[in-house]
Amino acid sequence: MATPPTGALAREGFLALTGRGRRAAPVKNSREGEGALAPELDPDEAIEAEEPDSLAEEFAAIDAVLARSSAVLEGVAVERPSQPQAAPERDPLVYDLDWDEPARLDEWRAMLGRMADLPPVLAAAMLSDAWEDISPLQHQPWLGTLLVAAMLRQRRKTTAHLLALNSGLRVIGRERRRHRDRTIRLLAFIDAFTEAAALGLKEHDRLALAREQMLRRTRNRRGNSKLPQLIDYVLSRPLVSSAMIEKELKVTARGALNLVGELNLREVTGRGRYRAWGIV
Repeated sequence: MATPPTGALAREGFLALTGRGRRAAPVKNSREGEGALAPELDPDEAIEAEEPDSLAEEFAAIDAVLARSSAVLEGVAVERPSQPQAAPERDPLVYDLDWDEPARLDEWRAMLGRMADLPPVLAAAMLSDAWEDISPLQHQPWLGTLLVAAMLRQRRKTTAHLLALNSGLRVIGRERRRHRDRTIRLLAFIDAFTEAAALGLKEHDRLALAREQMLRRTRNRRGNSKLPQLIDYVLSRPLVSSAMIEKELKVTARGALNLVGELNLREVTGRGRYRAWGIV
């Protein structure tokens, strides 16, 4: 994973995940490798820039919209410098105004600090139970399992992935997860970790078997065949489309469809257009 193991639970990462952080990025000029707040102007252009030009401002706004639209179509996120804005007032019909989210988050983070000396799995179970009990966020209850998985990665129980804790929690009965006795709840969470790990191993074995079967189709192929690249790409994504294959493998639309046909991938959308394939 690109982010460091401590990134999610650090103060900046924690605030960003909960929607309370601000991210500022300098706008780069056209010269590669140089960051600046604005592109340099020639002296003559600087004199003209001093006079406001409403038409130029309108054109600049249109260019910005077109650039953002192109970036979205190409799948590129455009980072814009954040500007300090007043927090919008929350609708009392949607939010409980007496719900002190900052205080609840601080309480959960304080508990996170007290769990440093406990074994990772026991600490994760207690943090999961505390998240359910404290309910720091009104509309992001799912974030708790991700933060617990990030803690396990930070403690080196997982190194290259986040534990899919929700998949294990689905196996455990609700009466155990919501039991009044805390000990029973903690044991239920620990069992959920075991189930999630077992399901992860089963998924790994399934993908490894699928990879071996697809690699058999690459025998007696030319050395420059793109089938091995397509196999690795399909295994790294839940679904792939022809446009994704074209962009990744630098092939034509017809070539992408031919490669998919040679691997005999399963089409999962059931459509004639905008199809997608995956290993199901």
